[in-house]
Amino acid sequence: MSRFPLFIDLAGRRAVVIGGGTVGLRRAAALRDFGAVVTVISPTLSGPMPDVIYLPRPYRTGDLAGAFLVVAATDDSAVNAAAEEEARRLGILFNRSDDQSRCDFFFPALCQGAGLVAGVTGDGSDHHKTAEAARRIRRVLEELS
Repeated sequence: MSRFPLFIDLAGRRAVVIGGGTVGLRRAAALRDFGAVVTVISPTLSGPMPDVIYLPRPYRTGDLAGAFLVVAATDDSAVNAAAEEEARRLGILFNRSDDQSRCDFFFPALCQGAGLVAGVTGDGSDHHKTAEAARRIRRVLEELS
């Protein structure tokens, strides 16, 4: 099924990313770059993550209070499920990296240039096609700069 592209202002809104691996840090960086106040909760980080609030510990119930959106990007399904339960109870937008059927929103391939932003996402059947479309759109945006 196709997804509706929704662009929202994240400036100053609290985003919580649970998990400090490659996926979690990539998503934290994207949210931060669009103005969110990002908190990353993870015992460890797979790389540097400047300009975020870092809590060097496992996720705990209560960590999502006051969040606008949450990303659960751990390799532990039980942790992701616990975060999902809290987010749903609090009415917070939720993304779970290990099960897209449980997500309220999706992270597109971001394409930026010439003062424009485009997001590309597919139906999940062909990630290579989605990546190629994003590469082509990025080239067009670079040409417009």
